[in-house]
Amino acid sequence: MATLTKNQKAVAEKFDSHKLYPLAEACQVVKDITFTKFDATVELSANLGVDPRKANQMIRGVVTLPNGTGKVVRVLALCTPDKENEAKEAGADYVGLDDYIEKIKGGWTDVDVIVCTPSVMAKVGALGKVLGPRGLMPNPKTGTVTMEIGAAVKASKAGKIDFKVDKTGIVHTGIGKASFSAQQLYENAAEVLNAIAKLKPQALKGTYMKSAALCSTMSAGVKIDLKAFLSKGAE
Repeated sequence: MATLTKNQKAVAEKFDSHKLYPLAEACQVVKDITFTKFDATVELSANLGVDPRKANQMIRGVVTLPNGTGKVVRVLALCTPDKENEAKEAGADYVGLDDYIEKIKGGWTDVDVIVCTPSVMAKVGALGKVLGPRGLMPNPKTGTVTMEIGAAVKASKAGKIDFKVDKTGIVHTGIGKASFSAQQLYENAAEVLNAIAKLKPQALKGTYMKSAALCSTMSAGVKIDLKAFLSKGAE
């Protein structure tokens, strides 16, 4: 039998892989079992009882994390010259239009969020094959296609995230860093879970939110007592 490492022993003492933890406790446990030498990302996964192939069951939403994401968000603002100063003053890392469109066509996507004004969507739309698979395509539903370009940049910098169910019916999204306090992680996770709950399709039959878990980079998944959380709306 293989000998457990010091960290593995510590995890075994603090974590039960079969237990459903109240959300607040799960946030503390995921911190306790994270031993990476870098500031690991904490991710929330929610398994939904939807069929993403059906248009009326495609779950997608936007939420602003109360405590931010814990990472530096690089924002590209694609806009006409009259909107460039607004974007720059709001903190956009890259601002412009045609030059960046050509860079993206060449494969450059070294950003986390792209925002643009409606007037340039005809040009941006041609980048769908590059931006779509990377989750970077601006979309009016997520507030990244707007005349309020400065507000969109600030929101992205402050911790606004876009989440979407994948083809297996699961939503995966980062909710902070292991260096966050358990309370900060709890507040962020609760915000996302409540946002997902509100998006339940009206025509859906059966259980909508089946299960949820928290994990950090390279840690085990900590199962959340989702039924208890949802029955209270918050813990």
